[in-house]
Parts: sequence; C-alpha cells; structure tokens
Amino acid sequence: MIARLVSLALRAPVIVGALVVFLIAAGLFAYRQLDIEAYPNPVPPLVEVITQPDGWSPEEVERQVTIPLEIGLAGMVGLDHVRSQSLFGLSDVKCYFKWGVDYDKARQEVINRLQFVSLPNGIQAQLSPWNAIGEVFRYTVKGKGYTLKDLKTAEDWILERQFKQVPGVIDVVSYGGETKQYHVEIDPYRLRGQGVTLPQIVQAIGNANVNVGGQRLAIGEQSFNVRGIGLIKSLRDIGEIVVMEAHRADGSATGTPIRVRDVANVLIGYAPRLGIVGKFGCNDQFDEERDRARGVHNREPCDASDQPDVVQGIILMRYGGETPKTLAGIYDRIDYIRKFHLLPPGMDLEPYYDRGKLVELTTHTVMENLLVGMGLVTIVLFLFLGNTRAAIITAVNIPIALLIAFCGMVGSGTPANLISLGAVDFGIVIDSTVIMMENIFRHLGPHGTGTIYDRIGKAAAEVGGPMFFSTLIIAVAFLPLFTMTGVSGV
Repeated sequence: MIARLVSLALRAPVIVGALVVFLIAAGLFAYRQLDIEAYPNPVPPLVEVITQPDGWSPEEVERQVTIPLEIGLAGMVGLDHVRSQSLFGLSDVKCYFKWGVDYDKARQEVINRLQFVSLPNGIQAQLSPWNAIGEVFRYTVKGKGYTLKDLKTAEDWILERQFKQVPGVIDVVSYGGETKQYHVEIDPYRLRGQGVTLPQIVQAIGNANVNVGGQRLAIGEQSFNVRGIGLIKSLRDIGEIVVMEAHRADGSATGTPIRVRDVANVLIGYAPRLGIVGKFGCNDQFDEERDRARGVHNREPCDASDQPDVVQGIILMRYGGETPKTLAGIYDRIDYIRKFHLLPPGMDLEPYYDRGKLVELTTHTVMENLLVGMGLVTIVLFLFLGNTRAAIITAVNIPIALLIAFCGMVGSGTPANLISLGAVDFGIVIDSTVIMMENIFRHLGPHGTGTIYDRIGKAAAEVGGPMFFSTLIIAVAFLPLFTMTGVSGV
C-alpha cells in the first residue's frame, strides 16, 4: 500500500504539490478559527443552583431548601451525581452531568425542574454563572476624591451592565466597597408617641415607591395620558411619605399627617460588609505591555502604594466560550466606556489580570517547540546524512503536520491548550519521515540502480510495511490519552 501511494505521488507531482498547498492554506485558516485556551476545563458539565435564605441556620437551610432541591432535581437525563452543602443563609446544589451531555441542554433541564420545586415563600433558587475556567478578566475601580460607596455604585450600575453586553460574558461579580443603601432608622420613642407600628411604616414606604397609570382624560377632541409619579428619588422623598393620619385620645382623626420623618431618621448608609478586598501596589508592567500592544502611549502611572480597601470586578466567561474573542470584546467595551465618558469625571477602571497572558504563553510554547523541533531535526539529519536538501525536506513535515492537526482540532471542536497541543506528537510523523528519507537517500547513492523514480519506489517499498506498523503501535499507545474524560473523583 505504501509503495502504491509513493508510485502515485511520483507520477503526479503537480497534484501532490497542490494538495500540500491546500493543506497549508486549510491549516492556516483553521489556526485563525482555533480557540486557544491556557488550560482545558477539567470539570464535566456542571450546573450549580444557588439559594440564599437570609438569616437561616444551616439546619433550616438543609431541611427546607437543600433537600427539596435535591429531590426535585434527581433523575434528570444525563445526570451523574448531585453534591450539595448548606451554610448559614446559603444553599449550594451542584448537578454534575456525564461527559458528552450538552451543557445548554443540561442547563435547560435544570431550569425546567426548578419550576416544580416547592420552596418557602420569598425563597428563589437561581443558577450560578460560575465554571472552572470562567474567570478571564479582573480589574479595580479607582477615582481620586471618590468614596468606596461611589466606586461600588459605579461598578454595580455602570460597569457591570456594560460588560454584560459583551458576547461571551455571562456575568460580572464585584467585591469590596460599600453597597449604597437608603436607611430608615426608626426611633421607638417617637414611634410610640405617634401611635404608629413598624408594619405600617414598611407598608407605607412600599406603597409610595411606585408609579401608577390613570388611563386617559378626554377634553374636547383631545385626550391626555394621566399617570401618577411616586418613585422615590431622594432622602427628602422618603421623609415626606405619609404613614397615617394622627388621632386624638378619643380616636377621632385630627387631619394631621404623620410622615416618616416624624418617627425616623432617613439617611444614606451601606449594607453590612462581610469582607474587604485589598490590592498590593499596582501592575505597571501589565499595563505597559497591554498598552503597547494596543498602541496606547503616555498613560499616567498608577499609584504604587498599597491599597487596603478597593472595589474589584471579575468578569466571567460563559461555559464553552472562546477566550480570545471574549477578551477582545471586553477591551473594545473598555474603549467604549472611556470614549463616551460613561464613568464620572476622574473615575476609571484599572485592569490587573486577563487570561490573554496565559494564552500568549501557550502560543509561545507551541511556537518554541515547533521551531526548536525543526532546528534539531535539520541539524541531526544534516550531521548524519550530510545532505542539506534531505534535512530541510524532513524538517518541513513538522509545521505541515501541525497545520493538519489544527484542521482536526477545529473540526472536532477541541480548543488548543498546553495539554491538547502536547498530545500532538510531532515525533510520530517525523520518525516515519526520517526513516523514509534515510532509506531514499541511501538508494540514491552510488550503490543504487535504476532511475530516480525506481530507486525512490524501491526504498519506500522496503520500509513501508515496518514503518506503518511501528507508527500504528505508537498511535495505539496514545489511546488512553484520548479516552481520558476528566479529573478523577470530580
């Protein structure tokens, strides 16, 4: 079979050359479409269900939330096992599906099942956007003269909404800072003196913070839309909310309204903090490299002092997303935010991590192995054969084999990472090429007989069979690598 293929190649060199050019073009095109990752996802399709019953003890969370969720989610198609944990005010149920199950279908199956799970009133289960390789970008929000409350507000209401519009981004998680809240601090003595109860205040505030429609008002040939504006916009609006009408000692109404400011102090505060985020110095090297790649110059240096309390944002990529495209979209969105001044004056975000650096290292490792392999093969063959042409022809097979591997990876949807590229063993092809080239070189020497085509065909026939089976044995040795499904025990 090998001899027949060599004979056909010798009779049609133009077709062989055209096929090589086509393979190179297809490989380069596949490389541009290839999803390059730093490392593969070691976890099978995982859908995580998060529930947060505020203030509940772990025992109550387990009994009333976690166990009903486990029962309701059991028996799904493709489900392998379920793991859960119940903490103070938190229920975490993880559904691990079998390898080969489509993640989107698994996610939809969990959503469908959650509709039939009965949970206590006010408790809502939601899907977590987290996955094992989801974190692709981190940044801090800074601004001279702004408080942590201001920075956190900008992160929650501006940056988070902007980054969620980037294709490939599933969520933005923020840490640190102070979450702005409007506090109504009830004075129990004033409350008792006015004869008002706490539920009345809560109900009054809820009823006042709403816009209502009043249909249309017809006046002659015209009609006017009627609406009531009641949304709270300031602290004064909260203080002016009417709770009830004052009453005399005999129970009759006085006509005097009792407002929120009469029984409470209204002020701006922040939610209870469960932790802080600190940052050591700055990352000028990261910023300089990133700015140089993007053509940005004259950037102001960052503050190198320690920052014990900062506002941090983490951008999560969706399961199965492509890191290069997602990062490109994130940086385009950053340029958009800065170009149109969406943040308050003097406020900016400072990136300090993105996975692009790891992807660059992965690409650099592959190119380094490729160039070093070509160089070593060329030098060794030249030293042993003493023929430059034979050495170059053999070395050229390395990049061609890699381009063919790129076509297979794109066709199978396999991302390029250190593990998958490490599995592409160039030595399998090069071993066969070296054996074939050395035998052809020997037959083309002074001891060979016949024409050049006859000598090449005879040389290929001599080593074709043993070479094929030796390569097949090496390929069989790699079968366990292709049958690996993930980290054991996960």
